[in-house]
Amino acid sequence: MSENTIKKFREEREKLNQIVMKYSGTNIKRFYGLDSQVYAEGALPKRTKELLGLVASLVLRCDDCIKYHIIRCDAEGVTSDELDEALAIGLVVGGSITIPHLRRALQAWDELKEAKKSEKH
Repeated sequence: MSENTIKKFREEREKLNQIVMKYSGTNIKRFYGLDSQVYAEGALPKRTKELLGLVASLVLRCDDCIKYHIIRCDAEGVTSDELDEALAIGLVVGGSITIPHLRRALQAWDELKEAKKSEKH
């Protein structure tokens, strides 16, 4: 995965969300709003909530959701060790069928980490 993959994902997600909002009624807009609210800082920190979202996404095998939560985990300062422990829980709960999704999650994580290294140099 190249840095382009994350950039393309972000751009496509934004474009598709704009289309959804163009045609959405109250119920879809409420769901989108609820989705944003549950990840806000609260009794649990945002980073913990993003890890929970990531684990749920891994178990449900949603690659777009996994990629989104990997990006958010990085933005919230999740460490590689924390990510490893969370993904291990997802693997145990979801079983071996989640391994291809685990691979792509770690590929996206690696891409984000490599991009940060390049920015420093």
